[in-house]
Amino acid sequence: MPLDLRIDDRLTLKKPHACGANVWRIYRVGADIGLKCEECGHAVMLPRSKLERRIRLIRRGEETIKPRL
Repeated sequence: MPLDLRIDDRLTLKKPHACGANVWRIYRVGADIGLKCEECGHAVMLPRSKLERRIRLIRRGEETIKPRL
């Protein structure tokens, strides 16, 4: 079952971006997920299946969710 990902969720991923940050904001949700780096603003699109394996934490407002692996 796919994770409940929403626009403006902040994701902490396992590996950092080239700029050194590992926090991304979701700007598009669908079969592909649009992410924007919080540090440098670089935007990428990743297939949901690949992204779900790379997530460590999901921050939604004040709530922090640790997805099951």
